Amino acid sequence: MVSVLDRDSELRQRAWDAAAGVVDPEIPVLTIADLGVLREVALDGDHVEVAITPTYSGCPAMNMIALEIEVALERAGFHRPKVRTVLSPAWTTDWMTEEGRRKLRAYGIAPPQASSSRRALFGEQAVACPQCGSENTELLSEFGSTSCKALWRCRSCREPFDYFKCH
Repeated sequence: MVSVLDRDSELRQRAWDAAAGVVDPEIPVLTIADLGVLREVALDGDHVEVAITPTYSGCPAMNMIALEIEVALERAGFHRPKVRTVLSPAWTTDWMTEEGRRKLRAYGIAPPQASSSRRALFGEQAVACPQCGSENTELLSEFGSTSCKALWRCRSCREPFDYFKCH
């Protein structure tokens, strides 16, 4: 016999797995779980509510992410799921998983540095090139292909690349 707690735990895990598989529309190699945007999955009977936190206030991808979460949950058998946006505490790149950082690097985007990086201490930043690994890089623009990225160039291999900015 399956207890109510076991059933709720299984349902919550099934809902989490469905929501966690949603990809970021701006960086499709990352899931919202990789990014740390997926915060919580709660059940109230057979109804599910998912909490997400945007990477920055006004992120244009959040409406699409919320819609994709709803679709994923409907496909997993949850009817009329609710997606709630949570702004506090504010999202930080520290919430990104190591797998997410690895995926970014493999995709050609330099992952964010830890909040305890040299930049945090001295205002200096050395971003490793995702192509060749060299730290002989330079900032070209604080604004990259999306608001959460900056444009850098490697002085060693001469390739431009995006850097996922710390928040």
